[in-house]
Amino acid sequence: MRLRHPQARLYFPNEGIHGVDLNATTHLGIGAHQDDLEILAAHGIVECFEPGPGAFTGVVVTDGVSTTGGEGDAAEQAEQARVRAEEQLEAARIGRYHACALLGYSSHRVKEGPPPDLVEDLVQIFRETRADIVYTHNFCDKHQTHLAVAWAVVCALRQLSADELPRRVIGCEVWRDLDWLPDSKKIQLDVSAHPELQERLIAVFRSQIDAGKRYDLATMGRRRAHATFSESHSRDQASAVVYGMDLLPFVRAPELSVETFVEGLLEAFRADLVSPLKGLPFSF
Repeated sequence: MRLRHPQARLYFPNEGIHGVDLNATTHLGIGAHQDDLEILAAHGIVECFEPGPGAFTGVVVTDGVSTTGGEGDAAEQAEQARVRAEEQLEAARIGRYHACALLGYSSHRVKEGPPPDLVEDLVQIFRETRADIVYTHNFCDKHQTHLAVAWAVVCALRQLSADELPRRVIGCEVWRDLDWLPDSKKIQLDVSAHPELQERLIAVFRSQIDAGKRYDLATMGRRRAHATFSESHSRDQASAVVYGMDLLPFVRAPELSVETFVEGLLEAFRADLVSPLKGLPFSF
């Protein structure tokens, strides 16, 4: 497979399990940054962790260079990219990923609109993997790079034929919870299995945690909270849950804009809020 960015890398951490055939992939995660996969695609990772037919492949779109604290010089950027790439590859080894692709694009370039090279990379990855389930960012995330990656994923999927599409495309939460989605619009992904593995995967990304972002605590806490607060009148059915939204109908409706898609979710949320109020024996 020929990835287009000169800094792109394709890594097979566990060649002995499924070899180096990307077509062995059953679960495919596509994230913007190093550590996004371990947050949004935890379901695919734990589903494929034990030896068996399942194989998880992760794709990281950007090079991991932060622009929030100033650009820094070229040497600082190169070192940041190196450290974050090594952290991601270590997570792939620990999580027994089938493959991990680092596409190497800058966050700035991705946010300008999906680069044609990126869309072509993703089309190629979809055709090579033929994954059954795809996990990526959702369109209610508040991180612009996450939104741009989700859009690039949709653009790539819309270039596939109907029989090439995955069975499920799930937009999962990172920067903004999806607990507000009505149950009819919400995909609940049980990630109760391998909690120690999940904690270890997030803890790999020391460059983020040591900089003051406790993604390790927040991620595991959110999953536990979802499991408990998802249902008020029954016992917990899981010990950890990740929420997602179904993006496949949107992929199949090229005439639909992102704004219209999101507005439909917000209207469903509004109706979900108002409905129980109408059943109260008093008015506000």
